[in-house]
Amino acid sequence: MSKKPDEVLIGSIDQGTTSTRFIIYDRSARAIGSHQVEFTQFYPEAGWVEHDAMEILESVRVCMAKALDKATADGHNVDSGLKAIGLTNQRETTLVWSKSTGCPLYNAIVWMDVRTSSICRKLEKELSGGRTHFVETCGLPISTYFSALKLLWLLENVDNVKKAVQSGDALFGTIDTWLIWNLTGGVKGGIHVTDVSNASRTMLMNLKTLEWDSTILKTLGIPAEILPKIVSNSEVIGKINTGWPITGVPISGCLGDQHAAMLGQACRRGEAKSTYGTGAFILLNTGEEIIQSTHGLLSTLAFKLGPKAPTNYALEGSIAIAGAAVQWLRDSLGIIKSASEIEDLALQVESTGGVYFVPAFNGLFAPWWRDDARGVCIGITRFTNKSHICRAVLESMCFQVKDVLDSMHKDAGEKGEAKNEKGEFLLRVDGGATVNTLLMQIQADLLGSPVVRPADIETTALGAAYAAGLAVGVWSEKEIFACEERTKNSTIFRPKLDEELRKKKLDSWFKAISRTFDLADLSL
Repeated sequence: MSKKPDEVLIGSIDQGTTSTRFIIYDRSARAIGSHQVEFTQFYPEAGWVEHDAMEILESVRVCMAKALDKATADGHNVDSGLKAIGLTNQRETTLVWSKSTGCPLYNAIVWMDVRTSSICRKLEKELSGGRTHFVETCGLPISTYFSALKLLWLLENVDNVKKAVQSGDALFGTIDTWLIWNLTGGVKGGIHVTDVSNASRTMLMNLKTLEWDSTILKTLGIPAEILPKIVSNSEVIGKINTGWPITGVPISGCLGDQHAAMLGQACRRGEAKSTYGTGAFILLNTGEEIIQSTHGLLSTLAFKLGPKAPTNYALEGSIAIAGAAVQWLRDSLGIIKSASEIEDLALQVESTGGVYFVPAFNGLFAPWWRDDARGVCIGITRFTNKSHICRAVLESMCFQVKDVLDSMHKDAGEKGEAKNEKGEFLLRVDGGATVNTLLMQIQADLLGSPVVRPADIETTALGAAYAAGLAVGVWSEKEIFACEERTKNSTIFRPKLDEELRKKKLDSWFKAISRTFDLADLSL
């Protein structure tokens, strides 16, 4: 097949919690080649979740090579057409490695890992502001969720990390930092950076200055010299070094996965998106204003599209377990053989039959913030079958999103939300689970407002591509945020549920939530 001349292509590395993808987009933002690889999840103890950072690195290498082969086989001139690479990644996941050897000093501690509970409790007691001591500075409460606590655990418990810090050989980073360092040379001059969105999830960055906060570092005893430089989401960081399937191409976009999805969904001020993956993450763009939540949400970065560009902030509600509950049904219980099977089973019943499932496997994130919570399934009778359980699992994802959006509405107020000409607030959705049409209808029913699913549901990778393309002049901001283009082929789900029944179901859900508290110490 003859190659297409004068193509403009952008690559996107999408490094998630369970898999890595590499996607190549053309100038019209159409995917013309991709490959995905799953990697291993390690659970060394109850509540602990780890990744092998070297396996993640290899997954990127394989995905790059396979996607390039596919695009080239289809006649695309990747060698001359690829103008830039964007990167998006699972946030908060924490790694420390050796500057001299390039080897990780411990497995990456994943964002949902809760081993730092005792460190959190200790800090809450010692610090004058308790759990919210750093919120005014970094927007985040003290929680097992964030990188700073995971780093403290490594510094306190892993001898190799302690020695490397003392000798000046340690580098800290989230997964974006690890990948960029290796892609740009590793031990031979790799660039040690992170972007503002990933940095905003460490609990160490000042939200206003966008720099590491010296007071927080001093309070926690974290050495500044192991931290990466903070850059914007859209700028040329460096070029991919030799030893990779692609070489010499600039890395010019980097965002945490949820921020990339916001950009991929082109969320402007007052607009919100919900990404359904391993967890679920709802972000509302608050423009250049930092809104401090009083309803259990986080203040965070949305994106900063260039070194001199204005900073967009967001309110975020993070849900630890969404799609992971479906994986649990498949892998741990064997109720389903594939994730796609859950929709067919759930459709076999008209309701959950009074069953309510709360997937608080590692505690509850927003808006509850209870790390003492554990999963419950209530309302089970002899009538209950696996279809009821499957439907309850789908509803649990939607109830959790509803809880977060209710908090957002309270924090942002009427002026902070954008509505359509009918006065409706639209929730934009994306992520793998949104292929489930029943899930999307349940979401609209429980919200009582429309849900908009784009034609391309994998907006995370697209957002990273947009950021990279923007930095090298492939796209303009106007093109990225063009309203009519992004909604042209979207599917809109409108609520069908009776208001009285919606209220009763929500009351039952809150009853189920209350049953999850104070269960962390149950005997084995």
